[in-house]
Amino acid sequence: IRAEIAATVWKVEVEVGQAVEQDHELVILESMKMEIPVIATAGGKVAQVHVAPDDRVNEGDLLVTLE
Repeated sequence: IRAEIAATVWKVEVEVGQAVEQDHELVILESMKMEIPVIATAGGKVAQVHVAPDDRVNEGDLLVTLE
């Protein structure tokens, strides 16, 4: 799952090994005082979390890997 916008990671809502359903909130980004939720496009298991709170991300950066 990749960032759709340049932003700061405000909150990570999942951890490695966690099962998620489609539409589950994975990460919340903050840009220009707005919170932007990053949603799972499919169900699966969190294989890797690539970001932490306060990280800066650019459009297209990898946030979470699902398996």
